Amino acid sequence: MSTAILTGPPVAGSPLEAALRSLGFDVRTADGAAAVADALAAVPADERVAVVDPRFVGHLHSLRLALTDPRFPAAAVPGAVTAQPEARAALQRAATAVPAGPGTRYRVDVLPDALAETMEAGDAAPHRVELGSLVAAVPLTPAERATAEEAVAAVDDEAVRLRTAVKARDGFFTTFCISPYSRYLARWCARRGLTPNQVTTASLLTAVIAAGCAATGSRGGFIAAGLLLLFSFVLDCTDGQLARYSLQYSTMGAWLDATFDRAKEYAYYAGLALGAARGGDDVWALALGAMVLQTCRHVVDFSFNEANHDATGNTSPTAALSDRLDSVGWTVWVRRMIVLPIGERWAMIAVLTACTTPRIVFYALLIGCALAACYTTAGRVLRSLTRRARRTDRAAAALAELADSGSPAELAAKGPAAGGSVSAPLMAFAGVAFLMAQLAWSDAGSWWPVVGAAVYAAFAGAAVARPLKGPLDWLVPPLFRAGEYVAILVVAARSDADQALPAAFGLVAAVAYHHYDTVYRIRVGTGAPPRWLVRAAGGHEGRTLLVVLLAALLHGSGFTIALTVLALVLALLVLVESIRFWVSSGAPAVHDEGEPA
Repeated sequence: MSTAILTGPPVAGSPLEAALRSLGFDVRTADGAAAVADALAAVPADERVAVVDPRFVGHLHSLRLALTDPRFPAAAVPGAVTAQPEARAALQRAATAVPAGPGTRYRVDVLPDALAETMEAGDAAPHRVELGSLVAAVPLTPAERATAEEAVAAVDDEAVRLRTAVKARDGFFTTFCISPYSRYLARWCARRGLTPNQVTTASLLTAVIAAGCAATGSRGGFIAAGLLLLFSFVLDCTDGQLARYSLQYSTMGAWLDATFDRAKEYAYYAGLALGAARGGDDVWALALGAMVLQTCRHVVDFSFNEANHDATGNTSPTAALSDRLDSVGWTVWVRRMIVLPIGERWAMIAVLTACTTPRIVFYALLIGCALAACYTTAGRVLRSLTRRARRTDRAAAALAELADSGSPAELAAKGPAAGGSVSAPLMAFAGVAFLMAQLAWSDAGSWWPVVGAAVYAAFAGAAVARPLKGPLDWLVPPLFRAGEYVAILVVAARSDADQALPAAFGLVAAVAYHHYDTVYRIRVGTGAPPRWLVRAAGGHEGRTLLVVLLAALLHGSGFTIALTVLALVLALLVLVESIRFWVSSGAPAVHDEGEPA
């Protein structure tokens, strides 16, 4: 329930009351500042409350943006201010602080604006809604009111609402091939009471069915899989547009949207691998390689953004060049397509699935993602080397949490090699390189990879022994992800065990889910998963050591069974804790506009 308090008698013939009721508000009237303060105190503390000037003239969507967006504890437009339960106390203080007397009722002063200004002077500044072409005004004379009403009539707020439902920055394929009609699908869903989470779930189910079609291994199955994958992507765009259209933002929704995207894509990889196997072609190594590469790309994105989103003093000439290129229209689209974002990537996968073979799909995917990864990583390294900024403690803490270091690294961090003058990325790279060398030069079943994994754990501990505040320290988590995932891939590929690669695919999928979950916990400001979970999951270095140890000890079906059991245990462990957290966290509502490629 929400309550709207008009600061005086409604203007005769004004549709304001009806507009507020259509937005779900119970409308009351309180004439003057003192009466408004009393009315605010009478509203239950767990309700959203709005204070609106009765002379307000504007678009319905202006009020919707100001008064119903769940992401902001308090928000305001000219003539209206709102507060959710967490900001109610600040609004109440502002109401009692506004002086009573002449000019404070509804004749000259606009009380909601005075309340918003008083809140800004305190510690609960309301979010000021960017209206663009929408109108929100409090005319004080008949002439001003007529002018405001003409301005309202000149702008179609439903067209604005549809246009702004589309993400501001999207890829070429999404912008020109999906969004022109998916926004209308979003409106259709809104008018039938569907929620973004329901559409997200429908997208997941569609992608799972697509994966099942691909798993048949038939040409008809591949064609159906490609079409269903594209439709799943249409629904994936629709859920976000529905959230923006109806302002149904939530932390759970952002998490579902992000994690389901990965689940859909990686399930589709598995379906392609199963379909290829039916035709006698084993592409599980390619499928696992594609998942590893795509996940590592995302970790680069996450780490760089977390390291720099609150850094001060960014004077990078590389960033300045990027801004200048953004002013040239065609370069914007070329640069967005080069990184192979989800729209372009899924379109490529769908078309190639329908027209070619799973092996060709994975070859194209690996080549495209590798080029995109080189492009984006090189640009970010240049930005980091040329920028003059001081990394914050919060950024260093986020990088340490993204590193996912377990007990072996914690012990190594206390050793004599820790805290030296060698930079963290070099330490991490040295550990990964030594491990890869042992895997490359040792025979299957050899104990040298175990030695390599132990050395890797020692270097990993030394890399995170100090706060990650160096210019390239954001590379540490991606290096750790590459070390762990590639080690699992190589060990399984070189094993003589039947079905070891599908088991390794499941293991990497479980671990990748844990890492994505860590990212989104950090993004909503609740911190990484609890330390007991990280320790129980082994940390990246502990899991790597365990996998290579199992490969040395077990052969044949025993190794496959061990990988499968490990994957199931990890999946159960991280899923149960993740679901518990997201259901009960009470984190603020968000909507992720920056989902990586």
